[in-house]
Amino acid sequence: MTPTLQATFTRLRGHLASSLGEARERTLQIVLPLSEADLHRQHDPLMSPVAWDLGHIAAFEELWLTRNLDGTIEFTEMPGLYNPFEHPRRVRGQLQLPGLPEMRETMDDTRARVLARLADADLESGNELLRDGYVYHMVLQHEYQHGETILQTLQLKQGAPYRPLVRRPLPSASDTAPGGMVHFPGGFVEVGTDDRSTAYDNERPRHAVRLRPFSIDATPVTNGAFLAFVEAGGYRSRDLWSAAGWGWLQEARVSAPKHWEQQGGEWRTRTMDLERPLDPRRPVCHVCWYEAEAYARFAGKRLPTEAEWEAAASWDPASGTARLYPWGDAPPTPALANVDQLAFDTAPVGAYGQNVSPIGCYGMIGDVWEWTASDFTGYPGFRAFPYNEYSEVFFGSEYKVLRGGSWATRPGAIRNSFRNWDYPIRRQIFSGFRCASDA
Repeated sequence: MTPTLQATFTRLRGHLASSLGEARERTLQIVLPLSEADLHRQHDPLMSPVAWDLGHIAAFEELWLTRNLDGTIEFTEMPGLYNPFEHPRRVRGQLQLPGLPEMRETMDDTRARVLARLADADLESGNELLRDGYVYHMVLQHEYQHGETILQTLQLKQGAPYRPLVRRPLPSASDTAPGGMVHFPGGFVEVGTDDRSTAYDNERPRHAVRLRPFSIDATPVTNGAFLAFVEAGGYRSRDLWSAAGWGWLQEARVSAPKHWEQQGGEWRTRTMDLERPLDPRRPVCHVCWYEAEAYARFAGKRLPTEAEWEAAASWDPASGTARLYPWGDAPPTPALANVDQLAFDTAPVGAYGQNVSPIGCYGMIGDVWEWTASDFTGYPGFRAFPYNEYSEVFFGSEYKVLRGGSWATRPGAIRNSFRNWDYPIRRQIFSGFRCASDA
């Protein structure tokens, strides 16, 4: 190895070690306000006890950065207490989970062994796991994603609302907030990625798709726009709902997004410990796919496909090139987009003036995940790596794709090509949407 290449990989090891440390600091910062009882309580059947998430984070790291590091993959999901397939979320509150001091000791011991291995890891290796630090980036993103899952749980917290230690202020609402729809001219575009250092298997390979011309909302649908749907009787209008959506609505018996409540004729919302009158300028949050679909029909529009969404977020029709993020190739920061958790809230649409795509879509990264019309399936040429249980076992018509991240998403776990997925009935996620229409 040349001295220059050796220096490059030394810097990469340092970056990975620093990132692992920062990720753990953030995880612990989020859970620090919680009592042992709150850590072990199952606050909602849809969510794990926070203590299980912490143990799973440590077990996943130990599995992939010690046992599986040499390329002979022993297990793809750890056996025992923290295996998500052996123990579905609804039963994890019944497990005998260790207390936080014991869990911290396990996490610290695992991390010490991981860092010792990292110091000598061959990141130039022919081993796909190690090459360019892929497996370390995978484990980092796993912890980032569980941080967002923990925040979903804390939004559902029983007892006193969760009160964060610190809260980052959000920018003020723009006096010239964008509105309406923007046009995409159609044609061949490239979606996905060939990156093999950070991207997940379901984002690969990069491939061309042909899109018909379409229009798409310049911003996510706001609380104000969704309120018009509510007040027009949208939750009572059978013609706005698909058969599956109407079936869900009859069972769920809801009449507004989750965490909306009407008090004295006024709609109010709650995010963690913040309760306030409904802000019409912020993106609607905590709606399921069926609610998004019904609103789109009410508005005379539809949900975008995920290829349309990614094209609107990344593709520059003038140059025929794609960006990594709507604003360009610079990584996300809280100055560019409402990401990285510590705002603990959505921002008014248009508050981040640089968070705009080549065709003029605002806020496609951050604030709320955006539902798309697409089922979660593999791209042409998909190859599962390094384990089937991350993506492939979920492919099919049961899950819908979400794009763009939310305020609770860490910057290292979001990009234009990132694909999230969930059941169309889920509302506990920080989910909203924007609409599209045929041109």
